[in-house]
Amino acid sequence: MSIRLTKWRILAVIVIAVLLLDQISKALILAKLALYQSVEIMPPVLYITRSENTGAAFGIGGGASEVFLLLSLGIMLVILYFYRQAEAKAYLQHLALSLVLGGALGNVLDRVQHGVVIDFVHIVIPNVISNVSNFADHAITLGVILLLWDSLRAERRKTPAPTLEEGQA
Repeated sequence: MSIRLTKWRILAVIVIAVLLLDQISKALILAKLALYQSVEIMPPVLYITRSENTGAAFGIGGGASEVFLLLSLGIMLVILYFYRQAEAKAYLQHLALSLVLGGALGNVLDRVQHGVVIDFVHIVIPNVISNVSNFADHAITLGVILLLWDSLRAERRKTPAPTLEEGQA
């Protein structure tokens, strides 16, 4: 099997895994909880709370679901372009881009099916933040973190190590 074919299989497997986890978990939430109903998991920090998001992350731009649908589709095309351009052995980059693509696709499916994104992972840091998200959001976040880490590692490899010049010690 060629490395090039393996690269696209990595994409397919990760995108499908993220999509299945995301969509199955959302289907369970829709079947079991009413809107804004909450279940304690590890109070006061973790709850399962069914929520709907018409905006982007953290509810930014609420009410613009159609705009974010189009934006997400464009971003997915850009991710596929960068994935195609990535070196065959850039496995961390493949993983990261696949996570972002799978997460974006999960949220796009929500917008198409429901007109909103279904959120349910409710994390509360008392007096700091209360945020409801989903597994697609987590895949996107992890993918972006891995892309940043990979980028920093690449920069370090390019930067020559400082050397001691004669007479310095």
